[in-house]
Amino acid sequence: MATDHGAHRHQHDQAHTADREHPLAAKVLTVSDGVIAGTREDRSGEALAAALTAAGYEVVERRVVADGVDTVSEALAEMSAGFEGLIVSTGGTGFTERDLTPEGTRAVIEREAPGLAEAMRLANPLGRLSRGVAGIIGRAIVLNTPGSTKGCVECFEAVADVLPHALALLAGERLH
Repeated sequence: MATDHGAHRHQHDQAHTADREHPLAAKVLTVSDGVIAGTREDRSGEALAAALTAAGYEVVERRVVADGVDTVSEALAEMSAGFEGLIVSTGGTGFTERDLTPEGTRAVIEREAPGLAEAMRLANPLGRLSRGVAGIIGRAIVLNTPGSTKGCVECFEAVADVLPHALALLAGERLH
C-alpha cells in the first residue's frame, strides 16, 4: 500500500501551525534603490507578503531600504529585535555592485542556515545566480530572496514546508 508522505507531512505541518501558542508571524524587507527613489513599485514585496499570508503567516511589518550593507544590516537588526518569526528580504542578492543584501545579512545573523539557502537556489535554474543567505537572529529566521516577483515567491515556497517546524524549535518547543 503506497503512502503519500508529502500529504501526511503537509497535514502535520498544518496541524502543528494551528496548535502553536502564537500564530506564525512574518516581516518583509524590500531592498531596492529604485523603490526608495520612487522609480519602481514594490511588486516583489507585495508578492512576498501575499505568498506569506497564503501560507498562514501574519505579515506584521513591511519595510523598504536602499541597497547597501549598512542599510540591510540595520534594518534586519531592528526588525529582529524581540521578534519571534520569519523575516524575508527581497532584492540585492545578485551580481551587480549594489547587490549587497547577503553581506548585510551576514553582518547580523548569529548562525547560518545553509540548507535553506541551498534549497531556495534549487527553485529554478536562475536560482544558481542568487548569493542569498539564510540564518538565525535570536528567535527569528532570515531568508534572502531575489528581487523578482516570481523569484522571491518561488524561493519562499521552496522552504515553506519546513519553516513552521524550524520556528517552533527556535521558540523552544520540544517536538521529538
